[in-house]
Amino acid sequence: MTLPRGADATLSIVVPVFNEAVAIPLFLTRLRVALADCDTTYEVVFVDDGSVDDTWRTLAALDEPDIRRLRLSRNFGKEAALTAGLEAAAGRAVVVIDVDLQDPPELIPDFLRLWSGGADVVYGARADRASDTFAKRTTSRLFYRAFNLLSDTPIPADAGDFRLMDRAVVEVVRAMPERSRFMKGILSWPGFTVASVPYVRPARLAGGSKWRYGKLWTFALDGLFNFSSKPLRVWAYFGLLTILAGAGFLLLVVVLALAGQRQPSGYTSLLGAVVLLAGVQVLGIGIVGEYLSRVFIEVKQRPIYVVREGDARAPDNDRHIDVRGQSTTGRPHIGG
Repeated sequence: MTLPRGADATLSIVVPVFNEAVAIPLFLTRLRVALADCDTTYEVVFVDDGSVDDTWRTLAALDEPDIRRLRLSRNFGKEAALTAGLEAAAGRAVVVIDVDLQDPPELIPDFLRLWSGGADVVYGARADRASDTFAKRTTSRLFYRAFNLLSDTPIPADAGDFRLMDRAVVEVVRAMPERSRFMKGILSWPGFTVASVPYVRPARLAGGSKWRYGKLWTFALDGLFNFSSKPLRVWAYFGLLTILAGAGFLLLVVVLALAGQRQPSGYTSLLGAVVLLAGVQVLGIGIVGEYLSRVFIEVKQRPIYVVREGDARAPDNDRHIDVRGQSTTGRPHIGG
């Protein structure tokens, strides 16, 4: 395949991994076959997000010139690993893909064709998610609807991180400095010319999902609170409606008193109203706390990730710490 954007165009494939030692050889085999007919050079950037199995040993044993590796010092999460991979990628086009083969590498040539035709972003649209559980499909659908209702940065429904981005888009993403990162929103925020490729999402070929419902809930909150301020405005409007309702009730009490009507004691209804409003106030404070916690994270300006070792390049910025070459071995003996 000839890429009109430059005969020397290079494709970077960013693959975050966490405890995926079994899946890596299978993924590489499928990837090599998928790209065999593509007339472009490419590199595969693996980011080991603090695996505790043989993932890093498997990656280190790969003696292939187009393989790049980064090993983070601990598990920072997929969003941080994706950030590290995008910052290390050197290609004019960058593909983000999972190693579990639920994102088929065979779609990458289609991505490249659309990119060479002018699309700046090409994402895989999941036309069928039968491989996911009913609960996951339902909660995912609800999340996308809620996010796109509240956020000014809509994200395509049933689209994950699997996509190709032009270098111009990658540079915009790299310039986004936030520490609390929701990559689906970050990858959608730049805009540009977008195209999609529908596909049926298969089941995992190896290993198991690292996402549990507690982590997915936190992930959903990060998305909503990082890309929308509407939850804060809701409480302002709710407070206004409460004031109006209270003023109307007081006016009704005064009118009934002037008319000489006896007022019921209303202990039960009063208690219910107090408990309800107290719960609403606590919920509102909790939402404010969610935003405040994110401000707290941003103000500290801690690095997003720490590079422990690897042969992929590291960017020159303050969002990471690179300790490669600062060996902790050979320490002098200290003892009695």
